Amino acid sequence: MNEAVSELNNVCNTFRLPAYQEIPNVGLFLEQVSKYINEILSPLEEPGLTGSMISNYVKKKIIDNPVKKQYGRDQIAYLIYIALAKNVLSLEDISAMINLQRSECETEKAYEYFRDEFPKILRTVFDEEDVQTGAQDTILKKLSVNISVTIAHKIYLDMIFKSMKENNGKEQFT
Repeated sequence: MNEAVSELNNVCNTFRLPAYQEIPNVGLFLEQVSKYINEILSPLEEPGLTGSMISNYVKKKIIDNPVKKQYGRDQIAYLIYIALAKNVLSLEDISAMINLQRSECETEKAYEYFRDEFPKILRTVFDEEDVQTGAQDTILKKLSVNISVTIAHKIYLDMIFKSMKENNGKEQFT
């Protein structure tokens, strides 16, 4: 079990999302986008994106339509975020978050913030030291703490998105 935890720690300590400027802007076709994103996220062993999923995000207007069947940097940055967020948020909440972001700042700025913070949080979660006590705990205790944190964060997110819906997305969170 310690080998598995050690391997996970290694992945989380070395994982990085591409910088916004590193994301291809030459225009990738649907299957190229799917392959690109899945390769980026493969170290995390998270479910990736399929072409039909991406088409569905376009159809639901979560991301912009491709231009001449090609996806640019902004769309790919959103899709990287969606690929990770879809595991914990509904598409409706993802769409609300993206709309809020679009009203507050440029895609590049939002993506770079996410890109900087996500690996830090991964490292914190996978750190051998317990965040609360500083003591090394058993895997059972670590799982219990992380499940509790996940549940608390999910409740928080649900309440925020509910409030946004009730206020037609006009609530200001600073």
